[in-house]
Amino acid sequence: MTNSKQMPIIVDPQGGEILAVVGGNYHILVSGKQTNGAFATIEMLVPPQNGPGPHSHANYYETFYIVDGEVEVHSEAGSYIAKKGAFVVIPKGGVVHYFKNVSNKMAQLLCTVVPAGLEVFFEEIGEPVAAGEFLPPPPMNPETIEKLRAIAQKHGQEVYPPNFLN
Repeated sequence: MTNSKQMPIIVDPQGGEILAVVGGNYHILVSGKQTNGAFATIEMLVPPQNGPGPHSHANYYETFYIVDGEVEVHSEAGSYIAKKGAFVVIPKGGVVHYFKNVSNKMAQLLCTVVPAGLEVFFEEIGEPVAAGEFLPPPPMNPETIEKLRAIAQKHGQEVYPPNFLN
C-alpha cells in the first residue's frame, strides 16, 4: 500500500532562497513549486524608508503579517500604519497598493500569496544574496522602470508611477 498523503513541508532557518528585491531581502520560505501552486510564503526584511512602489495584481490575494517594525500601507482605499502584530489582506481584483517602512529600524513582514506565483516574479527581478547581505535598491530611471514593468506584466502585475496614489 502506498501513502498518497502529502508530507509536511519543513524549512530550516537557513532554508529557502534569499533575494535582494528593490532594497529589501525577500526570503522565499515556501514556493508554489512546493505547494502545487496553492500558495507561497515569503519573509520580507525591509530597511527604513524602503518598500515596493505602487502596483496591482488582479489574480492574487496577498497577506502581510507585521512581525516587527511599522509599515505604512497605501491603497486606493487610503493608508494605514500597520504596526507589529497587524495583519493586512490585499484582496484579489487588482487594487493598487504599496507599503513603506516608516520606522527607523528594519521591518519584518511575513507575506503569503494565494495562489502562488508572485515569488516567481521576485526570483526574476531579485538577486540572490546571503542572509544579512543587503544590496542598494536599483536606480529608478526610465529604463529600469520599463524593464520592471515588462517583467511585472509577464507575471500578472501592473506597476504604477511612484506618486500614483498621492
